[in-house]
Amino acid sequence: MRSTDDYELLDSGNGQKLERFGPVILARPCAQAVWQPKHPELWDSANATFDRKDGLNWHGRERLPEEWVVTARGVRMRLSTTDFGHLGIFPETLDLWEWIAGRIGEAGAQGAQPPRFLNLFAYSGGATLAAARAGGQCCHLDASKGMVEWARGNAALNGLQDAGIRFIVDDVGAFLKREVRRGRKYDCVLLDPPSFGRGKRGELYKVEKNVQETLELVRQVLSDTPLFVLLTSHTPGFTPIVLRNLLEQTFGAGDLSCGEMLLRGGEGVMDLPSGTWGRWEAKC
Repeated sequence: MRSTDDYELLDSGNGQKLERFGPVILARPCAQAVWQPKHPELWDSANATFDRKDGLNWHGRERLPEEWVVTARGVRMRLSTTDFGHLGIFPETLDLWEWIAGRIGEAGAQGAQPPRFLNLFAYSGGATLAAARAGGQCCHLDASKGMVEWARGNAALNGLQDAGIRFIVDDVGAFLKREVRRGRKYDCVLLDPPSFGRGKRGELYKVEKNVQETLELVRQVLSDTPLFVLLTSHTPGFTPIVLRNLLEQTFGAGDLSCGEMLLRGGEGVMDLPSGTWGRWEAKC
């Protein structure tokens, strides 16, 4: 958590997380939070809560604005409550946004051409916009037309509507196969495959079955001078070592690292694991 961010983890425990998104405080489920809350006095400050008891339910949703804007790692993002409990941002990825921006900025300063960044399963565009702000030439892909439009709106919020970002609604596999045929290459790739999802035309995606094929297609669209491939996951059982092994098997020799994505708060607030990441970087 950065002091300049509008996001803050306030507390966690009893299977829930208490978070601040700008002026809005929300309590939502979190299976990893099996401990007791450290700050029980804070939980009554929640403007609304979400749970999965007897379906998907918001409580106090009518007290929230229809949408609001927060800034995280210098990127402005429009938030809104969805029926699934999502808001349009996954704050556990903020440290990755910062790393991506730093790596792209460094490479751009050293090269004649801006690094070409491909974001797959890209959601509402936080990482895409962080990369674009750092000078990357970005392609943003998601199977959901609604999420791609949300990302376009976020680009406009950041003054990046004319930054040349390619926004694409498509199935990841179909898109990558088309890029292979066209010979189009990318220097860096981020992908966050879902545990289960459907493509633009209803194509079924199950991470256990499809992730290796996806990574092989990513390998085929990497440039001759790649920077990195960053793989993230919220799938139970996909530990950091699992992601690292997948990357090593697909991309071979390189600098490999992995870890947990974390929700972070201020001093005295316990970090909350929320997914995993693995990273392959080309050896210098």
